[in-house]
Amino acid sequence: MGNAEQKAFSTPDETREFERGKLDLVDIGGGQVGQLTLQPGWRWSDHVKPLAGTQWCEAPHFQYHVQGTLRIQMEDGTQFDAKPGDITALPKGHDAWVIGDEPVVVVDWFGASNYGK
Repeated sequence: MGNAEQKAFSTPDETREFERGKLDLVDIGGGQVGQLTLQPGWRWSDHVKPLAGTQWCEAPHFQYHVQGTLRIQMEDGTQFDAKPGDITALPKGHDAWVIGDEPVVVVDWFGASNYGK
């Protein structure tokens, strides 16, 4: 297995900032884990789509929702709200936005490394 590792989002290996949000990345266990903090008013199609250059978010995600409410809309029109304690597995082809006036915090085990590039 290799050596034990311990990392913290308070001292990330990389931080990427984008309009109304930021991504803290830690390199651990041969992979990357990201913590996304999204401010009220953030929406993927408004704030990340211009960077991504795609109609929908094409990065699949595997996320644990720590704080706030994130509304997710799939390409087929299906919508649901992810709240604290939820775990979501999102295939490519989605949009998402913050609901309410509390920041959203999610920990992303898959897909975060592509965010805001």
